[in-house]
This record gives sequence, structure tokens and C-alpha cells, in this order.
Amino acid sequence: MEHNTSNFIRDIIKEDLETGKRDHVITRFPPEPNGYLHIGHAKSIIINFDLADEFNGKTNLRFDDTNPLKEDTEFVEAIKEDVKWLGYDWDGLFFASDYFEEMYKRAVLLIKKGKAYVDDLTPDEIREYRGTLTEPGKESPYRDRSVEENLDLFERMRKGEFGNGEKVLRAKIDMGSPNINMRDPVLYRISHTTHHNTGDQWCIYPMYSFAHPIEDAIEGVTHSICTLEFEDQRPLYNWVVEECEMESQPQQIEFNRLNLTNTVMSKRKLKQLVDEGYVDGWDDPRMPTISGLRRRGYTPEAIRAFCRELGVSKVYSTVDSRMLDHFVREDLKLKAPRTMGILRPLKVVITNYPEGQIEMLEAEINPENPEMGTRQIPFSREIYIEQEDFMENPPKKYFRLFPGNEVRLKHAYFIKCEDVIKDEDGNVIEVHCTYDPETKSGTGFTGRKVKGTLHWVEATQAIPAEFRLYEPLILDEEAQDGEEEKTFLDHVNPNSLEVLNGFVEPNMKDVKPQDKFQFFRHGYFNVDPKHTTDEKAVFNLIVSLKSSFKM
Repeated sequence: MEHNTSNFIRDIIKEDLETGKRDHVITRFPPEPNGYLHIGHAKSIIINFDLADEFNGKTNLRFDDTNPLKEDTEFVEAIKEDVKWLGYDWDGLFFASDYFEEMYKRAVLLIKKGKAYVDDLTPDEIREYRGTLTEPGKESPYRDRSVEENLDLFERMRKGEFGNGEKVLRAKIDMGSPNINMRDPVLYRISHTTHHNTGDQWCIYPMYSFAHPIEDAIEGVTHSICTLEFEDQRPLYNWVVEECEMESQPQQIEFNRLNLTNTVMSKRKLKQLVDEGYVDGWDDPRMPTISGLRRRGYTPEAIRAFCRELGVSKVYSTVDSRMLDHFVREDLKLKAPRTMGILRPLKVVITNYPEGQIEMLEAEINPENPEMGTRQIPFSREIYIEQEDFMENPPKKYFRLFPGNEVRLKHAYFIKCEDVIKDEDGNVIEVHCTYDPETKSGTGFTGRKVKGTLHWVEATQAIPAEFRLYEPLILDEEAQDGEEEKTFLDHVNPNSLEVLNGFVEPNMKDVKPQDKFQFFRHGYFNVDPKHTTDEKAVFNLIVSLKSSFKM
């Protein structure tokens, strides 16, 4: 599969193959199963799988499950579903926890080589001893324990003789290194916690920065592609591979992570939105999670096209979220059937239309894709239009319905407003019109022109429906991941969801979850898989019809 967007990782892989440094390509997507994937992970998935496909290689799905406190099989299954939904299938399915025994042996090897030691300092003391960006760290008083003592203590750690936090295993590298990651990083910590995969088999767990390079090497990964925040950890990654005497030598390559306006991409912050009830779950359609985007109605084709268009670089940048919307419109415009839905209904009675008569009118399903054919829609004396399409005292250049004005009904006739019915509070509750039978759509009527065209739904057969309209979840485009929690929550948009009850055409009575439609003049909508029932369809607004965003 070839994609035209240039990226430097492809160039590295190409050169590795041409020079004989590598004779094959294996990439991996390695999520931690401690939450749901978001659009940033989608970019990583697409990069890893696309590159392997392009060079006839393989891509593994591997769960970096080294922290049992936060991990769960629920997240494992959700991640598998997301990867498959995006259109990819992994060559190997692995868990970091599959390699715990191997990792333990490599840690013992480091101790025997004098490259690791058991430390009794508390986490706070370790932080204090580590130093700062401008000051070197100082060595732990336990750093010079003998190999024999370290082997004994590490084995006793494994047997469960010590409590959480009592001891850690640290690499012995250089407390004076300008790279803080190399100042004797912790390799193992004690955690008496049941693991989702290994149960209570272990009470010591490897740190991510120790486990990750070993996992890559065991699986024979050639190009370990990760985001830029891991760039400073590359020397440690290489140190672990070399000092643990791993047979395979993976290469870590970093690229820019995806940041989008009007949202947050920190898993911790997304979890906070869920836990504190700002959204109704990880799959809330306002969330940037893949499950949220899927439920809202975004398509895998649009997400793939969006991520490929972004390309791959080492430059930090924030992408306008409207760019993703552009790709959704492009994908749906030829696929989505057109239909009419009324979100805020106002009843119109056509007084000169025969009572009790139902007329069937023909309408195209998608004018941009004639092969989709036509549909039949009923028309009668009573219809619903949008409240905003009628004004009793309109401003200039208002071309919709008002007393004395004539408009076209989409696929139907011209109607003229003759009378207005109000309730006792003066609110308009019904509009009475007359129609001109000579003006039927499709008959070639040219007698006169009208400026307004309204969409509508026949009232007696209309299907009640709920519409959910979405605005960005985060209002301030500058609310990025570096800000404090309080600031981030201050930017949550209190009006990000509006729920309306209206009507759709009767041919929508059998819609299925995830069916997608374009509602005339409103936008693209998706049938919500969570709240739709046999009694009532719920439609999520995917995107409006137009955007001010320019590609």
C-alpha cells in the first residue's frame, strides 16, 4: 500500500533495506491497557501498519501491561476493537507480561555484571538524589552493595518478603549524566497487586523504560516508532538492549504526536472528564477517543485519510480539528443517503390540499451519486417545517416563509403563507398556507421563481426522532496538555451538547445503529448505537455541511 505523503521514517526504513542494514521490517503498536485509545493513537496505528504494509513487513499489537494498578481487560478488548475498526489486522498479538520471566533473568544478568543494584531509598529520596537539569545527582548510599547481596535482595523482592515501596532495583549508570534518564533509573518496583494477565504470580513489576526495549528486542522489532517525548529516553533504550545482551537490536525513532484544537489528548485528563461526569463515558461523541469518534459517526476511511495527510515530522504542532471534519465530509458526500429531518418542528396546514389524501413524491437519494437511485416520500395537507424557517416579522433579505410570501418545498410544491395561529401567550404554533398544484417539483414549471426552498416532513407518517447536536468539548484552543487541571476544566464547554426532539421521513423507521445520513441543510448524522431503541432513533450530528476551514 503506497501513500504519497513524504515522511522521514519511511526514508530511514528505505535506506536500511537498500544498504543491507535490515533485510525485513517489523513494527509494533504498543498501547498500555489503562484507558481507551484516542485520535493520537490512531495516527500511531496508521503510521506503524502503513509502513510495514509498504515494505511487505509485519506489525505486532502488543500490550505494555507493566502497571497492574491501572490496567484492565476491558481496555485490552476495546483497543483490539479500535485497531480492527480502523481497518488493520496485526500479525502477532503479545503482552509485556508474557515476558516477565525473561525480563527478570535480564535484570539478574545486569546485577551479575555490576550494572544494577537494590536500593532502599524512598521514592521521595530517589527524586531528591536525582538532581536537576542544572545540578548533577548524588549516588545512593546503597549503590555499592555487592553483587551477592543484590542478587539475594532481588530474589527476596520477588518472593514477596518486602512491602510496597520498601526497595527498588536501579540501573547503575551515571548520576552525573546531563540526561536525567540515565541517572540510575529504577528498573523494578514492588507492587503487591493482582495483574489482569498473570494474576498473583508476581509482586515485582518492571518499569516501562526497562520493559519496552526488551519487548521490542524479543519480538525482533526493527523500527520502534514512538512520539517525541521518548526522545530523551533513547539512550536508556539503547543501554538496556546492549547491557541486557539482547540478540536483536531494534532502532527507536521518534515523531511528533498529534495535538488537536478544542480538545485534550492526555489520557489522564480524558479519564478525569469521564470520572467527574463531564461526559457520559469514554465513548461519548464529544470525546477524541476512537470509540467516541466511531459513535459520533466518523468513518475509519476519513480518519486514515486525515492522519496520512498530516504526514510525519519532528516538529511540534497543533492541528485545527476542523481539518478532520473536512475529511469526514469528503468521505460521506458520495456515501450518505440524503433525507429530510426536522429538528425544531412547526406545523404547517395546507388548507387547499385535499383532506385525507397522501401523495407520494419522488426524490433522489444522493444527487452526487445518482447510482443510489430514488426514494418515495409522502406529502399531505399537514407537514412540519423548521421553526427558524418562519418569521412573522422578518428582516430584509429573509427569503423563507412569512405572511404573504411564497416558497418552494423541497421535492414538492410552492406554498404561500396565508394565516398564523398562536397560543394564548402569543407564540406561533401553526402556520396556514395554500399550495399551487401547478408547481410540482420535476414537472418543469417555469411560471414564476421563488427565492426560498424549505425542507419538511409529512406530519401524519413522520417518525419521532432525537437529535444530538455537538459543539467542541474544550472552548479555548490554547488549553493544551501543559496546563493545570483547574485551568483545563475551566475550558470545558457547558453547551457542548444540545438535545432536540423532532421528526424524520417515514422511510427512516428501520434505521440501524451506525447508519449515516445527510439531513438536508443540517449536516451529516449517525444513528447512535448506545441510545437508539426500537421505539426511538437517536441521531448524532457528525459534522455540519460547510466549514470555514480551508485545506
